[in-house]
Amino acid sequence: MLDRIDHIAIAVEDLDAALAMYQSLFELEAAHREYIKDFDVDIATFTIGNTEIELLEGRSQDSPIRKFVRKSGPGLHHIAFAVDDIRKVLARLKAEGVRLIDETPRRGKGNSLVAFVHPASTQNVLYELVQMDSSI
Repeated sequence: MLDRIDHIAIAVEDLDAALAMYQSLFELEAAHREYIKDFDVDIATFTIGNTEIELLEGRSQDSPIRKFVRKSGPGLHHIAFAVDDIRKVLARLKAEGVRLIDETPRRGKGNSLVAFVHPASTQNVLYELVQMDSSI
């Protein structure tokens, strides 16, 4: 069902300051930057092996990431798993009674479809499913 860990997402207050810290401490340069309208978030990613670290900064005060940072502070936000068929995985999870934030996929970074599994069903960890497909 799951192919690999696609990325680990970290919510930050200031994306540029976080990028500078990662560059200084770990000599990492951002491989990708993007604004994702559906989530009102600016992202930057670092590639380490076949996994990415994704930094997230909410653009507006109403952004879910900005709200998360206000409530919990900066830090680990979610872990994302790569899947081949996101709709099939969502249907299976729903049939098993798993609580989903997204019952249908939304657009994510690049040319991807994403959906989140509610932490109430996963021992309080937010998971994202990611399907990369240029034909979507």
